[in-house]
Amino acid sequence: MKNALIHRHINTAIILALLSLAFVKASPKIKPGIPYYQPNPFGNKTKWAKNSDNVAIGNWWKPVTGESSREKSMRDWLRSIHRSKAIAFSLYTHDNGILKITGQCFPLLPKEPKIVSLEIKKNNRWIKIAEEPVIYPGWSVHFKVKNWDNTLNIPFRLRLGDISKFEGLIRRNPSDKEEITVASMSCNSHKDKERFSRTQFISNLKSQDPDLLFFAGDQNYVHDEATFGWLQFGMQFRDLMRDRPTVCIVDDHDVGHPNLWGEAGAVSNGISGASDGGYMYPAAYVNMVTRQQTWNLPDPFDPSPILQGIGVYYTELNVGGVSFAILEDRKFKSAPLGKIPQMGPRPDHINDPKYDRNAINLDGLKLLGERQLKFLDHWTRNWENDVIKIALSQTAFCGAVHMHGNGKNRLLADLDCNGWPQKGRNKALKKLRSARATHLCGDQHLAVVVKHGIENHRDGPMSFTNPALVNTIYGRWWWPKNESKGRGLKIKSPLPWVDDYLDGLGNKITMFAYANPDQLDINIIRKNSSSENRGDGYGLVRINKKTENITFECWPRFADISKGNKAQFTGWPITFNMSENDGRKVIGYLKEVKLPNANSVVELTESQTGELIYCRRIKGELFKAPVFKKSKYTLRAGINKADKIILHNEQFK
Repeated sequence: MKNALIHRHINTAIILALLSLAFVKASPKIKPGIPYYQPNPFGNKTKWAKNSDNVAIGNWWKPVTGESSREKSMRDWLRSIHRSKAIAFSLYTHDNGILKITGQCFPLLPKEPKIVSLEIKKNNRWIKIAEEPVIYPGWSVHFKVKNWDNTLNIPFRLRLGDISKFEGLIRRNPSDKEEITVASMSCNSHKDKERFSRTQFISNLKSQDPDLLFFAGDQNYVHDEATFGWLQFGMQFRDLMRDRPTVCIVDDHDVGHPNLWGEAGAVSNGISGASDGGYMYPAAYVNMVTRQQTWNLPDPFDPSPILQGIGVYYTELNVGGVSFAILEDRKFKSAPLGKIPQMGPRPDHINDPKYDRNAINLDGLKLLGERQLKFLDHWTRNWENDVIKIALSQTAFCGAVHMHGNGKNRLLADLDCNGWPQKGRNKALKKLRSARATHLCGDQHLAVVVKHGIENHRDGPMSFTNPALVNTIYGRWWWPKNESKGRGLKIKSPLPWVDDYLDGLGNKITMFAYANPDQLDINIIRKNSSSENRGDGYGLVRINKKTENITFECWPRFADISKGNKAQFTGWPITFNMSENDGRKVIGYLKEVKLPNANSVVELTESQTGELIYCRRIKGELFKAPVFKKSKYTLRAGINKADKIILHNEQFK
């Protein structure tokens, strides 16, 4: 036994030594951005440019005559930070042998170093494996390390000269774990007494120990002061992010918008809450925010920038055999103003119960855009190291909300959700359904579990919209008019308004659970920072790779798990099998075939049209392909991708 332990330590030391050599060679040289302290790094092309990130640019440490009390309080906080915390936090992912780390600094003083070293711990000694410059504006630093051995837990450290250090742990890939757990969060309001900490969340999530953190957007609501808001968020959650992979995706408030219809990077003039489409803030500002929050993700599927040179980040991440498609569901989305008739107080709000849904469901309107649909098609067909697939996006593919802001403000349809445009919504859901993928998202300030319907109720995937982390910005409620009951096969639930509904856009949805705030007035909610039920909290998703069961848990913010309080929101937990993400009615099967390999990936397409019916990994060697209509089919199979034809033009009558 002793000799075996000695050999294990020697082998580990050799691996680390080889890795460190590879790291030094692999670390790319990222060029610094605009020269440090340039007072206007975002140009002057939009009226928002001169008011962008003011407290973190230029001579940020000096008093400013005539600045607002808001800016002064932000600048005072930045000045108050002890220089030992100049490196504030970090976030990372690793996938396919590549580690990517972002370090976030507080704004640096002129005489402070602008180079950060990445070090790993070996035999109780820190070894430098790379160094990179801090990028301005934004004060972030980025490391990309190839040939990463994901079988080891490796302590790491970011070091800014002798001034500041930040330590963390790169966790090994949990490929041997039967259950992978994801914490799902969004909407981190700053209108809260606990502005620079998130005590309850950190305590609870540390005890639950998720394998992946997913922040679905609106990490901050500061809008024009993105670096301040991002630092505030990071200081709140850094003790979770330091030792587990983290996915942040950028939503509207992160880039300074009330709502965002990206229009593939067009310029917005900010008309009617930016419902003219595009980005209000300059491209350099948008790219800074995107770099800060998403650079640590695996490289984009297609990195080609969109209009104005705005970058993209949609990609895939594998954690322990679970593949996550990371989407940018608002970057390519069409805007409502000028494209559809206005039927409410705003171009994106519909209140007319007699409106023609076809009048807003026009050809040519986009949701994910062709590029992301192409990515999803690739993702559904490629199963290398994948057992289960999960899609991550900003917001829900339906309008599962009735009342907005307070109990008197009933809204029939909100075009800011991904239920519109309906044709784009259905295209996206068909892609997810073909891989039996579950959907996780945020944004709505209301936790719901919905099973989507595409052609029929319940034929699409399950979706979990997490609650707002801090629900003091904009309350929402699921409250059907006249408190009408849902139709269809009854769901066992203590909640009254479940089962089959149509949303205000005509989309078919089946409501499984919702977490309404107790109060129907956002002003009362905003004032109350006690443990009263404001509907804020987080989601926890348990993914069992062996049984293929998925469990949605929904935890109130003020549940103290350490004291044995394990009461989730009413209606949760909800457990279902991955197979339920494809609810189409099977009318028969193709003949049984023996596949070349056990646990193959099988792909069924319609022979004449080439339409993908489904692509999934199966168990065993024998397979009878289920079909949903009479047609001719082609069945392919393979180890990680279905690249061998098994049946061709097989007729099902």
